[in-house]
Amino acid sequence: MISHVKFVSIPVQNYDRALKFYTEKLGFKLLTDHKFSDDSRWIELEIGNSQTKVVLFTPPGQENRIGTIMNLTLTCDDVNITYQELLKRGVEFNVTPTKAPWGTYAQFIDSEGNQFVLSSN
Repeated sequence: MISHVKFVSIPVQNYDRALKFYTEKLGFKLLTDHKFSDDSRWIELEIGNSQTKVVLFTPPGQENRIGTIMNLTLTCDDVNITYQELLKRGVEFNVTPTKAPWGTYAQFIDSEGNQFVLSSN
């Protein structure tokens, strides 16, 4: 039976810029960087101790997905503390930490314009 999500793909325009953002600003660890062609790569990243990985990859013909709202929420222990740390690292937020009935969240934008929710209980 299914045990977990192996990876989530994030579409990117500029692989070098995105790799720098995810490793230097978010602290993800590079696992794989495989070049398919001059303008296409498969970059697999590890998020802390999570089994789920992130892959920076844009399938041909799906470039219109770049810079959209991602159906992906990243979790941290404390949104307020993580928000402050990511601000110091230059991460842009379009929603500051906000309390909701289900927890506290913020929303940030990656180097490619993709938007993500950051959440804690």
